[in-house]
Amino acid sequence: MEQGTAEQPPRARAWVPAQPGSAVPRRHSVRGQVLAALRQALAGGELLPGEVYSAPALAERYGVSATPVREAMQQLAGEGAVEVVPNRGFRVAERSPRDLAELAEVRAMLEVPAIVRLARALPPERWEELRPLAAAGVAAAARGDRAGYAEADHSFHHAMISLTGNRRLTEVTGDLLRRTHWAGPGGLRRRTAELLADASEHTALLDALIAQEYAVAERIAREHVSAARHPH
Repeated sequence: MEQGTAEQPPRARAWVPAQPGSAVPRRHSVRGQVLAALRQALAGGELLPGEVYSAPALAERYGVSATPVREAMQQLAGEGAVEVVPNRGFRVAERSPRDLAELAEVRAMLEVPAIVRLARALPPERWEELRPLAAAGVAAAARGDRAGYAEADHSFHHAMISLTGNRRLTEVTGDLLRRTHWAGPGGLRRRTAELLADASEHTALLDALIAQEYAVAERIAREHVSAARHPH
């Protein structure tokens, strides 16, 4: 039998302190609160790709029992955000440039045709109603608040796609969008300038939709979704 050093099991990483101003979002249940906070931590880069985090450590961070943390992490595992490491905890998933490209491709297939159909079906005033959501994204981006921008971005796209009345489409596109906000290859995160550029496209898209410039709206929507294929 060959001699050698046994492979060491992954070590659970201690919780990274939250960024100033971050807080657990209000939800109807403890599990919902933890799930929302973990999503913010993923988007904000507090949970690092490739690192293993234990449920008890996360539970201590939030002042809750380990059960709602495990339940929330199991849901994130189902979404592909983390992987279960038996008897250790959960490893944050690492994404490759190919992962980003495939996410962008699927989003373009689903979102762009939906926006094109909506552009010709809805009056300008319906698009005006989305202005506050676009403005919230710009404000979060200007602060360099990655987690805040991720939530604002999700709210904007959710509101837009929900106008189709198709609940399954809204659910699927929302899940795909969340995946684009996890830290990129090597743990790279988007810079403030990149967040602002992304947020400004929401405003430009609304401008085109309100002006009923359908070809321009389609181009902006396609470029906006396709930009997510590039690692940040």
